Amino acid sequence: MDKIKFGTDGWRAIIAQDFTVENVARVTEATSKWLLAQFKQPTVVVGHDCRFAGELFAETTAKVFIANGIKVLLAKGFVSTPMISLGAVKYKTNLGIILTASHNPPSYNGYKIKAHYGGPLGPDEVQEVEDLIPNSANGNYKTIDLKDAETKGLLEIVNLEDLYIKHVEANFDIAAIKKANLNLAYDSMFGAGQRVMSRLFPEIHHLHNDHNPGFHGQAPEPIHKNLLEFSNFIKNNGKISCGLATDGDADRIGLYDNEGNFVDSHHIILLLIHYLKKYKGLNGKVATAFSTTVKIKNMCAHYNLPLDVVKIGFKYICGIMVNEDVLVGGEESGGIAIKGHIPERDGIWMGLTIWEFMAKSGKSLKELIQEVYDITGTFWFERNDLHISEEIKQKVLTNCKSGSYTQFGKYKVSKIDDLDGYKYFFDENTWLMIRASGTEPVLRIYAEAATKELTFDILADAKKTLLG
Repeated sequence: MDKIKFGTDGWRAIIAQDFTVENVARVTEATSKWLLAQFKQPTVVVGHDCRFAGELFAETTAKVFIANGIKVLLAKGFVSTPMISLGAVKYKTNLGIILTASHNPPSYNGYKIKAHYGGPLGPDEVQEVEDLIPNSANGNYKTIDLKDAETKGLLEIVNLEDLYIKHVEANFDIAAIKKANLNLAYDSMFGAGQRVMSRLFPEIHHLHNDHNPGFHGQAPEPIHKNLLEFSNFIKNNGKISCGLATDGDADRIGLYDNEGNFVDSHHIILLLIHYLKKYKGLNGKVATAFSTTVKIKNMCAHYNLPLDVVKIGFKYICGIMVNEDVLVGGEESGGIAIKGHIPERDGIWMGLTIWEFMAKSGKSLKELIQEVYDITGTFWFERNDLHISEEIKQKVLTNCKSGSYTQFGKYKVSKIDDLDGYKYFFDENTWLMIRASGTEPVLRIYAEAATKELTFDILADAKKTLLG
């Protein structure tokens, strides 16, 4: 049996190839052993998103836990990752399990483990679970009858959708958003946010609001190249104030202004800090991943807020949020969390915060971004994924490690930071970052500069330097 390894956010694999009932049972058996070693009479909340065979994999997971004497709260229907995390907090379970591959292509499914505090289980604990995965699953779970388990009190069906909606309504001024004369749109990308948003805002424009486990062949990642239909819909409509998109399990955000321009997570993080601090009077530390804009440093200095920059992976941000007073925690890939909610990425929650900001201020998204620029200065960020051979990838990494890169075309390096990848600064606000994928022959190059043209020029010179 192949070894199962957890990545930066759970275990993911191709359905029917490696993501099988047997392997899901193996992972759950290890999770059961870990739970029983840590807690007396542990409980766990389990759910699945919209992916193919989600119900089958969630029920398999529930059966393995029950076979080990662990009580399961099983979500009714498909749910988002934030719903499972919130469920762990509200129902006081020891863990939450969500069967999801998040933003990965439709052929994938995955297994995320959430802690009792409503965020990713820590890296050390996940490693402990991984070390317990057996070579084969104990087949006793196959004899478990879920109806019988429910009668015996080992299984409870819970409505996490209702729970989440009540939590939203208790924390947002939904009435103010609806009265603000905003013309809003939402693209669920066929993902797990669709029913919640349909219930909260039935009157707005909804795209891809149906259950399609194939996601129309498109990876449900809320980045501009995957959202061109949404962008064009906003442009062609001509009257939409703001468009919100979320990924397959609704923990990542994509955002569009009234002209159909994509607003990246760097701008969203800055908008959230600005709103929560200036308009709502909240305080706390800001925690961001290594690949986010340096303008966050400017914003934190302006508002006298402490800043922590951590390795890439939301689990590192979550670790700070659980132990310290954090205002905003965010990463470049669209995963953001804020004070007053769970220490978890939540695309819908972030989108509603921006919509509330627009409603309460009476300003457009572009006007609010200008408020940010007035503090930080303008900037543009871009990321390219270079699909190359493993040999070239390793050669580039070797050059990075040895300090071979002192110049990329006309851009001379003034400083290097290697917290997680290699960040080459050309001046205080202009940089290039190189980071390799840990699972595939992909080299990611990121750049930030004052303008779009300069950012693209840096990326072009970097490609020539790296690939010859």
